[in-house]
Amino acid sequence: MSTTVGHKHVGSDVELSYLRDLYLPKEKNYVEHKDSTIIYRHISSFPPVKQLSPSERKRILVTGGAGFVGSHLVDRLMWMGHEVVVLDNFFTGTKRNVQHWIGHPHFELVRHDVVDPFMVEVSQIYHLACPASPPHYQYNPTKTVKTSVMGTINMLGLAKRTKARFLLTSTSEVYGDPEEHPQKETYWGHVNPIGPRACYDEGKRIAETLTYSYMRQEGVDVRVARIFNTFGPRMSPADGRVVSNFIMQAIRGESLTLYGDGEQTRSFQYIHDLVDGLILLMNSDYSDPVNLGNPDEYTIKEFANTIREMVLTPPLSPHNVDIKILPAAEDDPKKRKPDITRAKTYLGWEPKFSVKHGLQETVDWFKSQVAEGAI
Repeated sequence: MSTTVGHKHVGSDVELSYLRDLYLPKEKNYVEHKDSTIIYRHISSFPPVKQLSPSERKRILVTGGAGFVGSHLVDRLMWMGHEVVVLDNFFTGTKRNVQHWIGHPHFELVRHDVVDPFMVEVSQIYHLACPASPPHYQYNPTKTVKTSVMGTINMLGLAKRTKARFLLTSTSEVYGDPEEHPQKETYWGHVNPIGPRACYDEGKRIAETLTYSYMRQEGVDVRVARIFNTFGPRMSPADGRVVSNFIMQAIRGESLTLYGDGEQTRSFQYIHDLVDGLILLMNSDYSDPVNLGNPDEYTIKEFANTIREMVLTPPLSPHNVDIKILPAAEDDPKKRKPDITRAKTYLGWEPKFSVKHGLQETVDWFKSQVAEGAI
């Protein structure tokens, strides 16, 4: 296993120990008060970053930058020496994910909902803002659609005005319950437009339509990433995804819950691989949609057993925790696996981290959060 992640030609290569210290710090470099304000002890407490000249340094906007994926992207962009502006309404994101940057002269955190316009001068826009797990996007489906549609219109309008390059984080959910396997970017999908997942699936499909409409009509420079299942530190323990569900249930010694027969398949990628792909795509010359995912395919039951064996240590053992079968969720895809030929060909990207390596990092993070009483 390599000790670094990233690509030298975009300046994103970084030691894994550096990234690990951001979400598993040996000691806190701030004082957090009861009212959640944060005071840094001294300027040298910030994580080290590359020093770029003003002409090399970009000002980059990340919507949803306090969320799970967004915060890891922010970490890498800050490490690369850029200025980063984060917009987040804190529906699923949290200040805790980016608190190690608060007060840094190259970092700005703004509480803002992207359904409302926002004005800022930037050269790149990573548009991540949207709840992405079923409990979150189904909690307020109308708001989910508004975020995908109005939020994307607002950010594309900003990209048009500032001549910024725009990257939309779309999703493998645009393929629905696919009839093609693995899924290529040319596959149009098999989606229920009125089901319980439609607010997210169709919202992202509309966001892609808007993105390419702005490219053709307004000349906006766009990129689209279709992200497959992703896991890693900073996942919310209550986001309803199988990784966080299984890990938290195993840590508590509870039964692991499977919806359906557990034979549904998914392809899981570690967060550092995804961030690497997003940065490469943003800085590439390729404008068609690109799948970013790990083509290693697991059944949900296999994944549950892997996590159960990884989490449970004496006095508990995997035999102390059973697997409970519950009715399948409506419109739950039976299989999901990316064809990443485009990513390999046009970005030079493919996953570097094995699922087991990423899971161990994720389990360690969840255990540390439980020990601290943070979750």
